[in-house]
Amino acid sequence: MNIQSILTRRGFISSAAAGVAGAILTPSLIQSQVQRQSQSLLQQEKPAIPQRPDPLKPEVVKEFVIAGHSKLDRTKEMLAEMPSLLNAAWDWGGGDFETALGGAGHMGNREIAEFLIGSGARMDIFASAMLGNLVIVRALITAYPALKNSRGPHGISLLMHAQKGGEQARMVAEYLQSVGLTK
Repeated sequence: MNIQSILTRRGFISSAAAGVAGAILTPSLIQSQVQRQSQSLLQQEKPAIPQRPDPLKPEVVKEFVIAGHSKLDRTKEMLAEMPSLLNAAWDWGGGDFETALGGAGHMGNREIAEFLIGSGARMDIFASAMLGNLVIVRALITAYPALKNSRGPHGISLLMHAQKGGEQARMVAEYLQSVGLTK
């Protein structure tokens, strides 16, 4: 239909009637199309869930976590051989989970902690405290005040992590003391 026929009275009425009919029929057409597509999708074969790799060997995880406490060369070597160790956690018993970063954190081993974080390890408040990241520690405690009482690996307090960070974490230790932590 051209613009001239729409501008006439008869053309306008015809166009309006066609529009109303389309508006009435369209929802039912859409609904039937959606139903057909849904049935088609349901009848299709579901894709297979990809096979996951085997779990990491516990003795390897334990060795990596222990290396993360104080052996930078061994930590680097193991991570190069098996990148999936980066965030692996060892359970020392009773839910005392520890990662290599957790070990570096409570030992005050900045070099290993920075290597692991630089490799993509999951940062946490304990490593942040040891590294002296006051902005991160303060933001987390402001958002979640109960975190100040949270315990890291082996039940070691947030304040102890900051103290292990030495002079570079002094401001974090002072902040934690200012919000009531004493040990």
